[in-house]
Amino acid sequence: MSSPWTITPADSPLGTFSRQERLHEAAIGDRTDLGSGAVQAGVRRLVRESWQRSLSLRLDPLTAQAAPTLSADELGRLRARNPLAAVLPVINTLLVRHAAEFGLIVAVADETGRLLWIDGDSSVRTRAEDMHFVVGADWSEARVGTSAPGTALALDHGIQIQRAEHFSQLAHPFSCTAVPIHDPVTGALLGVIDITGGDAAVAPQTLPLVEAAVAALEAELRIQSLSAPRPAPARPSGFTAPGILLSVLGTEHGALHGAQSAGQHSAGQHSVDQHRVDLSPRHAEILLLLAWHRQGLSADRLAGLLSAEQPHAVENLRAEMVRLRRVLAVSHPQLRVGSRPYRLETSVDTDAGRVLRLLARGAHRMALAAYRGTVLPGSAAPGITEIRAEVSQRLRQTLLSDASVEVLLDYARTEEAAWDSEVWRACLQLLPARSPQRAAVVANLARIEAELSA
Repeated sequence: MSSPWTITPADSPLGTFSRQERLHEAAIGDRTDLGSGAVQAGVRRLVRESWQRSLSLRLDPLTAQAAPTLSADELGRLRARNPLAAVLPVINTLLVRHAAEFGLIVAVADETGRLLWIDGDSSVRTRAEDMHFVVGADWSEARVGTSAPGTALALDHGIQIQRAEHFSQLAHPFSCTAVPIHDPVTGALLGVIDITGGDAAVAPQTLPLVEAAVAALEAELRIQSLSAPRPAPARPSGFTAPGILLSVLGTEHGALHGAQSAGQHSAGQHSVDQHRVDLSPRHAEILLLLAWHRQGLSADRLAGLLSAEQPHAVENLRAEMVRLRRVLAVSHPQLRVGSRPYRLETSVDTDAGRVLRLLARGAHRMALAAYRGTVLPGSAAPGITEIRAEVSQRLRQTLLSDASVEVLLDYARTEEAAWDSEVWRACLQLLPARSPQRAAVVANLARIEAELSA
């Protein structure tokens, strides 16, 4: 039984575009009764109903187009306060990178249908400008009529819209798939993720792919909400320390993400602002080791994990701890480091630890999206080298043994696995015999073998 939300083989653009155009002209251009038998037989019900809503708003299919784009300042303000800004790297990993390979573009719109980000194939982006599909444009159903992003928001459901199913004739050269995304805590509608382009945009696998990506994005938002700072409840005095995240993946310096009081508004009430503080390489190493060894470390042990052969290592460590505490007193006064043994007295999460937890529960795609590179790649500290190897090896081995071929292919394309022939061979074994992706995998294996034999 076919789904009303997707394009079925019978609806395929091949050979039917002229028929779609005739139906569009008959039903909309001439304002034919949309309940007529001819229209009902040739147009999906949800499209027909969307056309009816568009006509009731007195939109003209010849002139309906997105509102003028916003100014740079207005767009910047909308982007800054939109929660989806926090998961743009995940969107890039899960969708944008692959969309560009298939001649598609990915758009992220807010809950009103305003396009905030567009990325993907540059030539398609240029052609899409002809229908005003650009950042800042309003693609709600109320503005342009039937479209995947606008109608997905209107119905609060994933949907595919094919060429002449669009209300506006400007959009007829394109097809699109869109899925709404919600706040995982409150359920509020945050916006919509859209794939736009040619036939591949409404291929059978496209809607499930975008739905899976949205599920991963909502899960990531939930994870972020658990460590995000929250205002302390009103009470006579005191301040509840928010969660603190130590980022060490893919950066030589590391950074602390947390919150600080933004001032007292009334007795016992504070506002909390999230902020980031970049760390020196040595401070990032110390904090990561203490976060990894929650039971604490003696001065000798911590000094050894930082430098195996440095003379006067313990004395140097004690001086560094004084400097670290001074930095934290200004940037994160709620983060305290105890002594004898050295230990964190405040809960600190790490992005590296988060990757391992995601792997442990089988969330492979989310773990790969959260993995932004090796742990403190510039560090030669023995303890950091051990953590780096643990995270990298756990990711590799888990994906090799348990991940789907799509996730394994994503991993193979990362800088870390680009020359890993075992990973590429595993992809080749998992891909179906007639998969069009096999040629690229074979080419990559040949490249690796040629380089190794040179």
